Amino acid sequence: MLDKLVKYDTELFLYLNNLGNETWDWLWVLITHKLTFAPLYAILLFVIYKKFGLKTLGFLIVVIAVMVTVTDQGTNAFKHGVERLRPCRTEGVSEFTRVLVGCGKYGFFSGHSSNSMAAAIFGGLLLMPFYRRLIYGLIAWSLIVAYSRIYVGVHYPLDIICGLIYGTIVGYLFFKLQMYLRQRYAKFLQD
Repeated sequence: MLDKLVKYDTELFLYLNNLGNETWDWLWVLITHKLTFAPLYAILLFVIYKKFGLKTLGFLIVVIAVMVTVTDQGTNAFKHGVERLRPCRTEGVSEFTRVLVGCGKYGFFSGHSSNSMAAAIFGGLLLMPFYRRLIYGLIAWSLIVAYSRIYVGVHYPLDIICGLIYGTIVGYLFFKLQMYLRQRYAKFLQD
């Protein structure tokens, strides 16, 4: 059964990866670059500052830094524990893959997917009382970032799906953690 799943995953990857064309390659390479969305993060931090104040922003930056560390290190632990080669490193797959960026060794699961989804869930839930639909836009952004990893040839669809699930769990847990800590230490966080 696992062999069938890997086979379908490979076939879906090759189909999706080969849908790309040179006209749009620059856009997907830009989307997959880690610093492309720094302005989005800056805007979200500014909105958090405006809605919650400076002390809470400082506290939330610490929580977000820990969340990103947990997400990133968890992803790396899975990559080195599972040791699934990326499609751009897999014999019989790499020959048919459009690779547009550097290719690491292991790919299960996608760090871009897990990190972007953790940020989307955390930020969307945090700002939901003020912007009810923001979470949908952030999730859509995360899904686009995740798809970019298939487009540029460095992750299988299952790498993406598992990264999105992991990021959702981590983002939700850290949202709950910050709520608990903000309630417990509310008197210290008031501006």
